[in-house]
Amino acid sequence: LQKILILLHLTICVVVGKTLMILFPNTMKRYILKMGEKSRMNQNPKFSYENWGPTFFSFQYLLFVLKVKWKRLEDEAYEGHPAPNTPVVTFNGQVQHIFDFMRDNRPLILNFGSCT
Repeated sequence: LQKILILLHLTICVVVGKTLMILFPNTMKRYILKMGEKSRMNQNPKFSYENWGPTFFSFQYLLFVLKVKWKRLEDEAYEGHPAPNTPVVTFNGQVQHIFDFMRDNRPLILNFGSCT
């Protein structure tokens, strides 16, 4: 049921977004650029709006966001409950799960970072 609701919500958002891009291209460009500022997407001078802006509200966009949102349904963590055994990709491209890295009773430390 959750997947169906996500599909319906996302489909409506994509249809409305695509319609607005067609009817009001300049306004939507400003809106998308404003969203890019929040995510700092526009700070890379080699990555212009023309590279990523038109992909918003496309069929590929719909499929990608749908896949991410459906995967996230499985990864919810709540305080006081067991952590999800989320899949991760190792440096050599192998898919494993977080719990695969646990050894005996040692604590497992996860360090998140970014390479830009």
